[in-house]
Amino acid sequence: MKNVMTGARQYARLGAGVGVLGAWLATTACGSGAAKEQAGASASPPVLEIGRENTVTVTTDEIRTGPVISGTLSPKTRATVRAEVGGSLLTVLAERGQSVRKGQVLARIEARIEGDAVTSAESAVRSQDQALDLARRELARAEKLVAAGAVAERTVETARNSVVGLESDLASARSRLFSTRETLDDATVSAPIAGVVAERPANAGDVVSPGTALYTIVDPRSIELEASVPSESLSMVTLGAEVAFEVRGYPDQRFTGKVERISPTADPVTRQVPIWVTVDNRGGRLVAGLFADGRVTQQRRRGLIVPINVITDPDSQPHVLRIRDGKVEKVPVTIGLRDVPNERVEITGGLAENDVLLTGVAQGVTPGTALKVRDASGPAARPGASPPAAARPPATAEAGSRQ
Repeated sequence: MKNVMTGARQYARLGAGVGVLGAWLATTACGSGAAKEQAGASASPPVLEIGRENTVTVTTDEIRTGPVISGTLSPKTRATVRAEVGGSLLTVLAERGQSVRKGQVLARIEARIEGDAVTSAESAVRSQDQALDLARRELARAEKLVAAGAVAERTVETARNSVVGLESDLASARSRLFSTRETLDDATVSAPIAGVVAERPANAGDVVSPGTALYTIVDPRSIELEASVPSESLSMVTLGAEVAFEVRGYPDQRFTGKVERISPTADPVTRQVPIWVTVDNRGGRLVAGLFADGRVTQQRRRGLIVPINVITDPDSQPHVLRIRDGKVEKVPVTIGLRDVPNERVEITGGLAENDVLLTGVAQGVTPGTALKVRDASGPAARPGASPPAAARPPATAEAGSRQ
């Protein structure tokens, strides 16, 4: 009986050992499966982050093509007022930047000699007029005497010749008076056009001679762009063609004009051909003398526009890298107009507005890569940084199994 009890106890101990072993194997299997799942999760490709500065958004805008021009703005209508008589400037009545009317008095020149000449001419006219009046009365008296037979016919002829001579002298005296008065009027300087005084090199008290420049008046309502175009691009310039240009001093503003004249000869040194562009400046925004850069519009269209540097191999097989559904994809595109000076191109196929493209160093990313664009205001992710606590995997029961 004792042997039977001993065997039962050994059998019970063996069963308990088998149970413990089974439990340990099960725990080990579970731990191994969790480890495999965790290893599989860590083997998935990481998401690459780039900054917003490495992307470009496709936009709809206007694009222009045509030859580039450069030149200077100048007033289309200008007048240089010069002294027509010599003398001292008595008064100067207009300042630089002042608006003047046509016919407005600008200055007065002392003209004593001209004044004396007018006085003398007026006296000569009065004298000749009186002599002519007397000669006409003598002619009338001689005609009456001849009719009465008191004098010979020759007396009438003599009186008539005297009247004719005095009429000629009176006409000459009146002509001299008119001329001297005009000369005296020239001592009063008036504005030949309406506009704004641009220059006034003379001052009151200066002694001037005929031909001395006193004022320069310009009409600011009409500005002209005196520009030049390369001779090899001359075939793309036509009369009446629109010109879009920008002016230094007016940032982010674009002005337009039309080609009015084209020079028939090119500059022998630069091989540039001068052109003149009329600009409507009735608003008075532009100022003469400023430098302008622009282009003659050959073609103009509105479409999808991107910088030319986002396109790879633009001359043979143009394509771009686009972000779609969090991944990078290679997209073939069709190029339309090219604005080479501004480094922009039109996309006529392959893209849509608001598509996000890679540019700069980001163009080296391999297609198919998972990609995320980091907001400029957000913190930059550090390569290899530990994930937040919420994202860490939960602890396994391995520690409990060790106890």
